[in-house]
Amino acid sequence: MSCNSLSIGRTLPCTSSVGGIKAFYVCSYGTLGALNVSGTTGELESIAGTPTLYKYDVEGSNGLEQAVTASAENGSVFYEQTLTVTLKKLDKLTQFELTDLLKSRTHVFVEDYNSNYFLMGATNGVHSSGGSITTGQAYGDLSGFSALTFTAQEVLPAYFTVSTVVTANESASQIEPA
Repeated sequence: MSCNSLSIGRTLPCTSSVGGIKAFYVCSYGTLGALNVSGTTGELESIAGTPTLYKYDVEGSNGLEQAVTASAENGSVFYEQTLTVTLKKLDKLTQFELTDLLKSRTHVFVEDYNSNYFLMGATNGVHSSGGSITTGQAYGDLSGFSALTFTAQEVLPAYFTVSTVVTANESASQIEPA
């Protein structure tokens, strides 16, 4: 089998995109069912399961990064998908929910500011790998949940995902910190 299937190049795009994410959605691992991924674009078009997706709104310095690890010697390539988020304002309900979330294996959908949705941990799931709870030290410091980090290792990058996969399974329940 040939590993060289290059078929197209890429032009320089217009400068119309922005960085950052505006929300992430979490569901229990294994609830997505079969994934229907386009053979021509690699986009996740539908899922067979009916997961409940819990939405976390974020703003500011939050992001999804995908590091490519390739080894010609070992003949391997994988993608380390890392979501880093900060949740402003300490509150007991969020802390209680995060206590379970940070121990769980999940799937995570990420929505960026360019209206793209991505699925992290499609096959192997997503695990928490760090973060902190801080009251801050000075009057203007963050009082919240800082640098919460979720990681997945997959053989493919996070799937671009049709928005209706997320919106059709989104729960209306959200914590509103007082």
